[in-house]
Amino acid sequence: MSGKIVSLLISQDTKSSMQKVNQIILEEEKGIFGDRYYNQEGTFSNKGKIEPDRNVTLIEIEKINEFNDKFNENITGEDLRRNIVISNCDLNSLVDKEFQIGNVVLKGIRLCEPCKYLADKLNNQKVLTKMVNKAGLRAQIIKGGSIDMTSQLEI
Repeated sequence: MSGKIVSLLISQDTKSSMQKVNQIILEEEKGIFGDRYYNQEGTFSNKGKIEPDRNVTLIEIEKINEFNDKFNENITGEDLRRNIVISNCDLNSLVDKEFQIGNVVLKGIRLCEPCKYLADKLNNQKVLTKMVNKAGLRAQIIKGGSIDMTSQLEI
């Protein structure tokens, strides 16, 4: 399986919008340099304790597009606040598996389910129920490095 990067996103804090960037730098046991969870400023951060499932999040563009088509919505990867939007990859199959994007090695920890915080922020409660098992993957950084828009996901 080979996935293609659609967008790379970071946010400096919980109040800031997600910003598209051309490259991200991932550091083991820390997260994505410049992102809110790297600095333990994310909504679900535990100050002083870096949690592996908060290192990086991914979502499939196909799942976003399906939701939008089915419910006549216009939700984006930025809205869903995931770090990597990818195409042509079944992220659900990567739970408990290691995979590589460019020179970075990640391990799927658990599905990234939609939360009430996100639904409230989007003012769209459908996200809570209709994106279950479709809202992405939480992953741990096993080997850090950089990912850019030309990087490919390989299993």
